[in-house]
Amino acid sequence: MRFPIAIVLVVAVALLSDARAEPATSATRVVLLGSGTPNPEPDRSGPAVAIVVNDTPYLVDFGPGVVRRAAAMSPSYGGEIEALETEKLGIAFLTHLHSDHSAGLPDLVLTPWVMGRDKPLELYGPKGVGDMAAHVLKAYDADIRYRVDGLEPANDQGWRVNAHEIESGLIYSDENVQVEAFRVRHGDWENAYGYRFTTPDRVIVISGDAAPDANIEAFAKGADILLHEVYSVSGFARRNEFWQKYHRNNHTSAHELGEIATRVQPRLLVLYHVLFWGSSEEVVLDEVREKYSGRVVLGRDLDVY
Repeated sequence: MRFPIAIVLVVAVALLSDARAEPATSATRVVLLGSGTPNPEPDRSGPAVAIVVNDTPYLVDFGPGVVRRAAAMSPSYGGEIEALETEKLGIAFLTHLHSDHSAGLPDLVLTPWVMGRDKPLELYGPKGVGDMAAHVLKAYDADIRYRVDGLEPANDQGWRVNAHEIESGLIYSDENVQVEAFRVRHGDWENAYGYRFTTPDRVIVISGDAAPDANIEAFAKGADILLHEVYSVSGFARRNEFWQKYHRNNHTSAHELGEIATRVQPRLLVLYHVLFWGSSEEVVLDEVREKYSGRVVLGRDLDVY
């Protein structure tokens, strides 16, 4: 049976859209603010994810560029997500202390305050996140004092940080979300975590940086969305022995991730923090698909799921 070209095109577009996002009626949206790695790729900001529930944003990691990526999705700068107005960025969770996941902290502390946030930033993360926040505030003390005590009007609350150093288990709960932290294997890092968000309509699991780990599988079982880091198998083969050993113990290959996804069966697998090493997006997707037949996309900055 022949179908009109227009119908075929509509079906194709619908299928592509379905791979990227859930229906607009969902109360929960996942916004990939940064999909990158330590490599300074111009079109991929540092790792950062916003989970938006009922107009409240919850950030996981805050790599370089996080506030401007969020602003790009806000109505003030042409976007459509009210919750990502800069002054609303007030709750954040850090997976581990690596700089590519945390270098946006000064921006996250100060810019939303300058734009009107009037409450302290609530910051959750592994041991050491309190020292990190304290040193940021010390580094910018002159700026803070000028804004509070000088001619520029600014409130005396929005620059502050309430740092919460976490352990595994339920670490945060409100009317929108329950957040569980679980340890992951990331080389020699003693305190590296992934997070599981349970909202009224979705379960979202974020790996952070992690080698294959039974904890991830336990917490990701049957999740609606699993965001997981990955590296290219073919790119890995081009690395020297030293770097192969490093990455094998710190990260997850596309084949390993495909096997993990086959066991946990998320409704949607999103690849982020992708180490390409010369491979293309399609090559990495094909490598995952060699081991996994479910829905999988390779995330880009500002994708919404």
